[in-house]
Amino acid sequence: MVIKLKHELIFNSFKTVDGRGVTVHVTGNGCITLQYVSHVIIHNIHVHHCKPSGNADIASSPTHVGWRGRSDGDGISIFSSQKIWIDHCALSYCTDGLIDAIMGSTGITISNNYFSHHNEVMLLGHDDRHLADSGMQVTIAFNHFGEALVQRMPRCRLGYIHVVNNDFTAWEMYAIGGSANPTINSQGNRYTAPVDPNAKEVTKRVDTDEREWASWNWRTEGDLMVNGAYFVPSGADVSPQYAKASSIQPKSTAFIQQLTFTAGVFGESSEETGSYTYPGYTGDTVPSGTGTTTTGSSGPTDDGNFFGMIFGSGAAPSPTPPALTSMASTFLSLLIILILYSITNQGALPPLLSLLLL
Repeated sequence: MVIKLKHELIFNSFKTVDGRGVTVHVTGNGCITLQYVSHVIIHNIHVHHCKPSGNADIASSPTHVGWRGRSDGDGISIFSSQKIWIDHCALSYCTDGLIDAIMGSTGITISNNYFSHHNEVMLLGHDDRHLADSGMQVTIAFNHFGEALVQRMPRCRLGYIHVVNNDFTAWEMYAIGGSANPTINSQGNRYTAPVDPNAKEVTKRVDTDEREWASWNWRTEGDLMVNGAYFVPSGADVSPQYAKASSIQPKSTAFIQQLTFTAGVFGESSEETGSYTYPGYTGDTVPSGTGTTTTGSSGPTDDGNFFGMIFGSGAAPSPTPPALTSMASTFLSLLIILILYSITNQGALPPLLSLLLL
């Protein structure tokens, strides 16, 4: 199912999108907007190739249509909203952010997602002077930050951010950035640095002098640094501030592969999700954060093997060989004929079978 939007898809409160059992793609103009809403779950869908739209009358409910200015082209835009859960989605190739949460949004969980092929991945906080974002609380857990990502995983302004048990495959500039004194609690993540010797640092304080950011509470605890990656901490290592940036108990990075194995849409391995070529974009060249990328048409996926993803291999079960299937059908047909003959002839065996048993 491909939902190609002409304009923003604007949600109301107390809504759930659950894509399990089907393959759902949301793409086109505007994409998903959560504005002044609460209690929303977005689960198990692809969001990609989102472009700016607006300056038009757009429906925000079944009974209301109103004028909307131009959107940024985010995959999922969270504006002044709370109690939002984005889980098991695959996001890529959008004009602005894959997920942006601004204007006092809080109570947000971003979990088990697969992010790939994008520049500015995630923005948390409107701007350095917007004090309503100082109470923002966001949990980023069990996600896989995959190939062809550049920066902002996330980029934070103000607020309290818990980054826990994620797998960062690589980045081109940095993984976690911020300004305006956000509290960042990084626990149990695996950070794999790129080959570029000038991009090994996980962290970036954006447009801020060290004399200012030295007191910000950024800590790394139990993180695994790979290929020369390093995290520059600051502020207090143990502080009451981290209580607001602590949502779940972190697991050891020894389990990071298992914890992020099902990141993305159910029924797809990380390799499949990261290399996914989307329907409706055969041969199209679309802008991304790292230049221009040509994509092809999509292949089949298996969205039904949920238990395989949870308890074992995520690969689809091997098909039964045609020869075995034919033999089983023939045997079953003969067995049914035998039973019917026996019933209608008071237990007597068919003549051919009687000869075979002699």
